[in-house]
Amino acid sequence: MEILRVPVTDAIRKKLGTVPHKPGVYLHKDRFGTVIYVGKALDLRKRISQYFQSSRRLGWDLKFNALVEAIHDFDIHVVRSEPESLLLESKLIKEFKPRFNVSLRDDKRYLMLKVNLNDPIPNFIFTRLKKDDGARYFGPFVNSTALRNAVTLARKQFNLRGCRVFTPGEMDYKHCLYAHLKNCTAPCVGIVTRGQYLEQVKAACDFLEGQCRELQPQLEAEMKKAAAAHDFEKAADLRDLLHDLKDTWKKTEKFARVPYTLPLSINPENDLVELAKVLVLPTPPQRIEGFDISNISGTFAVASLVSFKQGRPDRANYRRFKIKTVAGQDDFASMAEVVHRRYSRLKREAKPMPDLILIDGGKGQLGRACAELKKLGLEKIPVIGLAKEFEEIYLPDQNLPLHLGLNHPAVKLLQRIRDECHRVANSFNAQLRLKKISESVLDEFPGIGNARKAALLKKFGSVSRLKLATLEQIAEVPGFGGKAAAELKAFLNARKEVRANP
Repeated sequence: MEILRVPVTDAIRKKLGTVPHKPGVYLHKDRFGTVIYVGKALDLRKRISQYFQSSRRLGWDLKFNALVEAIHDFDIHVVRSEPESLLLESKLIKEFKPRFNVSLRDDKRYLMLKVNLNDPIPNFIFTRLKKDDGARYFGPFVNSTALRNAVTLARKQFNLRGCRVFTPGEMDYKHCLYAHLKNCTAPCVGIVTRGQYLEQVKAACDFLEGQCRELQPQLEAEMKKAAAAHDFEKAADLRDLLHDLKDTWKKTEKFARVPYTLPLSINPENDLVELAKVLVLPTPPQRIEGFDISNISGTFAVASLVSFKQGRPDRANYRRFKIKTVAGQDDFASMAEVVHRRYSRLKREAKPMPDLILIDGGKGQLGRACAELKKLGLEKIPVIGLAKEFEEIYLPDQNLPLHLGLNHPAVKLLQRIRDECHRVANSFNAQLRLKKISESVLDEFPGIGNARKAALLKKFGSVSRLKLATLEQIAEVPGFGGKAAAELKAFLNARKEVRANP
């Protein structure tokens, strides 16, 4: 039987020789530079080499064979530990959605720990989604069992509540096992003040962050004592608990964004050289800024600005804009506003200008952008437009666009910038729509203004948390006396009843 050979190019063979024997993630890409698979490894060199060993191919299934045949290049990112590789792998799969990855493409995330110190009686809560609600978050943690065991120990050590009631009272205290076992200092019935309980919670936060490790020697001593007394079951439990604590304290990179050092192009330097040739630029553009407009029927109109440095995303210089001067759906006017706001500010602050500006759109959007730059005296900055349907490149003062083909390196670079503009603009638009939906119920409350609405959201973080607040807590918000607080509480209760009985 003839053994099929895996096509290994000289470029891949040369690149394999530079891969270190370290933990990390790898991204396989096809001939168009699209990420088709993301994986993790304790030993990157050993793992990636397995994809190109002909002797292993007979044991591969059809899907794996199809993946290997599609690999044209790969990128790697080295991390410090296996948990970091797991976190980064999950982030990259959700970011790129490679077609050969099945798991981790949904909305499931690793476990985090949350506590809001502004709550009446703060409580540690497990969550998988981080929100901008003023709470303090720990994690994410790869080992959820270790986290849960560490939190259980922290609750016992610092006498914290474990009940799930948002604001427990006397009736909850009567049936509370934590208080009767003396595991909780029962702030719900005033055994300790809120200030005293808050200090207990802060001490537990320091403990979970690994700042207070005085408990570790104590547990080690108890483990050795139990082993000496031949109580091996207790010693094993203490050993596992110590391991869970160390796992929880372990510092890991959070990877909120794709690392800048991770290449996202097969050869970004070559792409820039080809782009300079096409546009007849004196040198390859080292910094490119791209713009896109996003709105839904003229509402929630926003714009995005993305920056690419040396052919790679420069996320520190991304910007998002709310359209201020344009009414209705007018992408041309919106593009003019954003370009003027961006470069008038750079000019005013004497900051460096980009080497190239990319406008998402055709001749109309490009013309309005050029007109604004001319008003600012910046007409010498190269500007181009990219129309999506046929990936046509529009140049100022030229009637006909350039058609380079979808496989041209310059077009693929411009596509990456344009697609990143789309992603940032659309995510900002969706964020504003969700925020508006959550706040719209407050707009229906008679007599409320922006100042009082902002004060409510600042204290409670969201309308859902406001609905759970007591009358006394609402009355603490500036602008809400006893009567106004009672009216708002009755209004929110009525809305809940309407929703429960449509």
